[in-house]
Amino acid sequence: MPAPSSRSQVAPFGVMDIIARVGELRAQGRDVVSLCVGEPSGGAPPDVSAAAVEIHSGTTALGYTPALGTQTLRERIAGHYGRWYGLDVDPSRVAVTTGSSGAFTLGFLAAFEAGDRVALARPGYPAYRNILMALGCEVVDIDCGPETRYQPTPDLLDEAAQEGPLAGLILASPANPTGTMVDRAELAGISAWCRANGTRLVSDEIYHGVTYPEAGAPDPRGVCAWELGDDAVVVSSFSKYWGMTGWRLGWMLLPDDLIRPVDALAGNLVLSPPAPAQLAAEQAFTEESYAACDARVADFARTRSILLEAAPRLGWGDAAPADGAFYYYADLGPQLARFGTSQNYATALLEEAGVAVTPGSDFDARHGSRCVRLSFAAGAAAVAEAVDRIVAFQA
Repeated sequence: MPAPSSRSQVAPFGVMDIIARVGELRAQGRDVVSLCVGEPSGGAPPDVSAAAVEIHSGTTALGYTPALGTQTLRERIAGHYGRWYGLDVDPSRVAVTTGSSGAFTLGFLAAFEAGDRVALARPGYPAYRNILMALGCEVVDIDCGPETRYQPTPDLLDEAAQEGPLAGLILASPANPTGTMVDRAELAGISAWCRANGTRLVSDEIYHGVTYPEAGAPDPRGVCAWELGDDAVVVSSFSKYWGMTGWRLGWMLLPDDLIRPVDALAGNLVLSPPAPAQLAAEQAFTEESYAACDARVADFARTRSILLEAAPRLGWGDAAPADGAFYYYADLGPQLARFGTSQNYATALLEEAGVAVTPGSDFDARHGSRCVRLSFAAGAAAVAEAVDRIVAFQA
C-alpha cells in the first residue's frame, strides 16, 4: 500500500501526550495538579448552560444549520463587535466554525495556495505551523524574543520577506504561550506592512477579554484587527473568555473575497458547526454572561498575582510578561543543568511530584527546550499547590 501522505507528517501536539498521562496517573489514584492546558475552570456561563439543558430536553429539533452558522448566532457575534470595539460588522461576514481550529483550517485553505510562504512568531501555538504544513504551505519562522516582547515587528517582517514575498502572517494577541500583546500602534504598523506588501493578515484574537490592564496590558479587551481595516481574517472562539472549550465553537470575521470560498469549503468539509452548541451559545452575549465571564477573568488576575509573587521561589530564569491569556512562559534557568531539557524536566515533575506543565519544545523548536509553559487557568488553589510541589521537587 502507498505510504501515508507527506502532508500528514506533522509533529504531534506534545501537550496531548501529557494530558493522556495525567489521565492514566489519576486512574491509578495519583493526585495530579494539571497546569498543562489552557482550559478555564468553571465551564460555560450559567445562561449558556441553562439553554443547553432546555435544548437537550428533547423539545428542540436539531438538524444541519447553514454552513457558516445560524443567522441568529452570526447576528449576535456581530453585535459583540459593536459592544466591545465599536465596530459595525455585517453578520454575513461572520463564519461560525467548529472551534477556532476549524476556523484556522478553513481560513488557511481559502487564503493560501500550496507553496505560499506564511510567517508566524516563534514561540507560538504549534497548530498554526502544523495546519499550514499539512496544507502544503511553507512556514516562515520569525524568531521573536524579549526584545520585541515575543511579537513580530515590521522590521522582522522585512527580514523574513528577503527570501521571498510573504503570502500571510499569523498574529496572536494575546499570544500562546507567552501571553504578550501588541498595542494599537504596533498592530497598526503590522497591518500597514501587510497591506503594503500584499500579505494576508490572520489575527488570532481568541484570548481577547482575558487581559490584565492592571498589570500593564495595553488595551482592556485587546485591539481587534478590524479596527484598523477589514481586510484581515479575524479568528475568535467561545473557548477562552466564555470557558466553553468542549463545545467546539469558534468564528471568523472574513474579508469580502473570502466569504464564498469559506462557505463552500465549510459545506464540503464539515457541513455545519454543531447545532446544539450554536443554539446555546446565543446566550453567551447576555448581560449576565458577560458579568460571569468578567468575574472569572478577575479570578485569573488574582491567580496570576499569586503566581508572580511566588515566582522567585521557583528559581527559574526569565519569563514572558503575561499581558493576557493565562500562561506563564519561563526559561528553566538553573534547572537545565540538572535535567538537560524542558521535556525531561516536565516528565520528571509529572511522574515524581504530580504536577503537569508543558515543555516549551511544543511552541519553539529552536529555544523551547529551555522553557516551560505553566497555565494558571486552573485557579489559585491549584497554582499554590503546584508551586509548593515544584519547590519541593527541585530541592
